[in-house]
Parts: sequence; C-alpha cells; structure tokens
Amino acid sequence: MTHPPKRSTLAERAYRQYRLRIYRFFMRRTGSPADAEDLTQRVFADAVEAFAGDATPPDSMLAWLYTVAYRRMADEIRRRSRTPQAAAPWNVDTLHSTDEYGPNVRAALETAIAHLSEEQRTVVVLRLLRGLPFAEIAELIGQSEATCKMRFARGITRIRKELEDNNVRP
Repeated sequence: MTHPPKRSTLAERAYRQYRLRIYRFFMRRTGSPADAEDLTQRVFADAVEAFAGDATPPDSMLAWLYTVAYRRMADEIRRRSRTPQAAAPWNVDTLHSTDEYGPNVRAALETAIAHLSEEQRTVVVLRLLRGLPFAEIAELIGQSEATCKMRFARGITRIRKELEDNNVRP
C-alpha cells in the first residue's frame, strides 16, 4: 500500500524558501554566524508555532518573517544591553577607526547607546553601526523614513550630551 506524500507545513516551506534571506538579515546586523543562525532558528520556530494546524498564511510570508526577525533583533539588543558582559550586537568596535579611541571612550559610547530609548537605539544601531540607509531602516521597523531620521538625530544628540556630561571626548 502506498501512502500519499506528506504535505509540507507552511512553516517548512517558508524555511526552505526564505531561511537564507533571514540568516543574511541577522548576519549583517550581528556579525556573528552563530548568533545569526540562532536568531534565524528562533524566527522559524515562531513561524512553526504561528502556523500550526490550518493557519492562513499572511499576504506576504517574507514580510511577515522580516517583521518577526526585526522584533527578534530588537529583543536581542535589549537583552544584551541589560547584560554588560555580553558582546552587544551594536558594539562600537564595529565602527571604523575605533582603535584611535581608548577603551574608556568605547565603554562610554556603549553606555550612552544603551541609555537611548529602544526606538532611538534601534535606528542609531542600524544606521551608524550597521550602515543601513534610512529607507531600509524605515521598512524594517515599519515607520516612515522621516520618523527614522528624527529618531536618529535625537539619538545622536542624546549620545553627544551624555558624552559631554561625562567629559568624554572621542
């Protein structure tokens, strides 16, 4: 007796089709293959849970996955900002020419970034430390480009003020 082939679940099909894109998303942001793989697996575990049974697929599976990935990345940034000994995905060592700054300046900059609001920190990290254009940041976080530019400007202003208040000059 032959059995009909098993139907792939929606999450399995999404995994096969989009895993590499989601992995690259995390790789660009974390710089760590292990972290990128872990976060990618979490996104697809979320998909398995969300689409268990006869769930209706979203209009755009890729957009849905990127939304989940963005939220996972934001969670990771928050988690690491609360754990000082962990290497943050926005570690200032990813900036060009950080070698000319001493460890005190780098530490003060990391602290200043950690003190930003979540919204400001996300935009500053994606723009300044990951080099993404405002248009891509806006798409990733679901806000207008103008909002992203405003959050970036306010975040940079706050970082400068905190560095000045602590007599830190890069």
